[in-house]
Amino acid sequence: MRRATAILVSSLLGLAGCGEDKATPVGPTPTAEATASTVSSAVPSATASAPEAETRKPMNVMLITIDSLRADMPWTGYDKQIAPHLTKLANESTVYTRAYTISSFTSKTVGGLLSGRYPSTLYRGCTFFTEYSEANVFFPELLQKAGVHTMAGHAHLYFDRGKNLRQGFDDWRLVDGLKWDAETDVSVTSQKMTPMAQEMLGQAKGKFFAWFHYMDPHDKYMPHEESPDFGHKARQLYDGEVFYTDLWVHRLLEWSKKQPWFENTAIIISADHGEAFGEHDMWKHAFALWEVLTHVPLIIKIPGGKPQRIEARRTQLDLVPTIFEMLGVPIPEGQFVGKSMLPELMGVPADNREPIMLDLPPDTYNPPTRVVIKGDYKLIEDPGPKYKLYDLTRDPGETLNLAGNPKHKQALEDMKKVFEEAWKPHPRRTPYGGKKLIGGGRANGPKGPEGWVEPAKSK
Repeated sequence: MRRATAILVSSLLGLAGCGEDKATPVGPTPTAEATASTVSSAVPSATASAPEAETRKPMNVMLITIDSLRADMPWTGYDKQIAPHLTKLANESTVYTRAYTISSFTSKTVGGLLSGRYPSTLYRGCTFFTEYSEANVFFPELLQKAGVHTMAGHAHLYFDRGKNLRQGFDDWRLVDGLKWDAETDVSVTSQKMTPMAQEMLGQAKGKFFAWFHYMDPHDKYMPHEESPDFGHKARQLYDGEVFYTDLWVHRLLEWSKKQPWFENTAIIISADHGEAFGEHDMWKHAFALWEVLTHVPLIIKIPGGKPQRIEARRTQLDLVPTIFEMLGVPIPEGQFVGKSMLPELMGVPADNREPIMLDLPPDTYNPPTRVVIKGDYKLIEDPGPKYKLYDLTRDPGETLNLAGNPKHKQALEDMKKVFEEAWKPHPRRTPYGGKKLIGGGRANGPKGPEGWVEPAKSK
C-alpha cells in the first residue's frame, strides 16, 4: 500500500489502523537474558517421539481474544515484562509461535472465525464495520443445536449494531457505558469485562463454549494506574494497555480456577489481529496483510496437557474444528476450512498445513488482498503492484519485495501456482450494499443464496 493511501485512511481507524517496521521482525529472537526471564526453558518443542493421542471426555472451551495483541510478547522474546500472567500461562501451555489470524482487522477476522471460512467467501456488507447476512452459518449455531451452552462478552459497540454476529449464542452481552467513535476506541473496559464474564460463566448450563473479547490494547492507548510507566511513545503506551489487560484476564482465570467446571475446561488465548507502530509507514491495523498485522499469539491450555512449543504454522481457521473436537461435537463434513489441532495439543507430532492463507475482502476502505505462505516465501496479491514476494526467513520484516528480481523469477512463478491452486476452491463473493469498492467495482452481491428469504426483523 502506498504511503499516501495509508495517510488517507488513517483517520478511519474504527477497529483498525495499519502497519509495519522496515527493519524489525514481528517476533525478535530472544536474547539469553530474555530467554531466561520470559521464555521458560521448561517449555519443550513438540517432537516426533510424542505419544499418540489418548481418548478424552468432552471439555468446555473458553476462548479469550485480545484486540490488537502483537505476536512479539514476552513468551516469544519481547524484552519488556508487559504480560507477566499470560507469560506464566504460556509456560504451562501449548504455544504456537507461528500462528496467524484470518485477516487484519476485527470485523473481517470475526466473520471468518465465526464461520470457519474465509471472510471474502461469505455473504456480507460492503462497509468497514462489516455486516454479515443471516444466510451465513456460524459455528455457535451448530454448537447450540448440539446442546452446548454458548455465550460471548464484548466491549465495543460494533458487536451490537445490527451486524448479525450473535447468531447461535444463548447469552450475548456488551459491557455498559460504551461510547461510539468510528475512528478509535476511547473506552476502558477490561475492569468491566472480567466481572461480566464471571457473571455469565456463573450461569453456564452444562457443557459450554464461552468467548470473551478484551478491547483495551486497541487505540486510543490509555494510561492505567495499575500499569507500570513504560513510557509515553505509542508502543510504550500500548505496552501499558497490554499489562492492564493481562491483569484482568488473570483475574478472570484465577476466579475460574475456583469453579467446579474449570478442571475440565480448555483455555484458548489469541488476538483478532496485530498492531503496527510505523512498520511499512503504517500505524495500527487493517488495509493490508503484513506479518505485523496477521502474525498473532496463540496459547492453548487443555486439561492434562503438557507444556510445548509448536513451530508449525497455523491459522485461526483451525480453531473452529478444534473447538468442536474439544466439546465432543461432530465436525460437519465440508463445513469448515480448517483442521482440528487437538491431536497435536495432546502430543501427536504437528503436521505441515501449508500454504497458510490470509484474506482481506474488498470494501469501501480496504483493497482486495489475499496471501499464501509456504516454506520461506510469502506471496501477496493486491491491486498494485499485483504481486509482492517476500522471503520470511531472511527478511521477516518484509522490507524487500522480490517479485521484480530476476534471481527470484522461479520462486515467484512457483508461488503464483501455489496461490492459484490454494485459492481456487474459495472464490470471492461480491458484497452487498451498492457502494463503490476500493480496487474497483460495486457492492452489488446477494444477501444469500438463490431462494433465500431474509428473516423479518423483530421490532
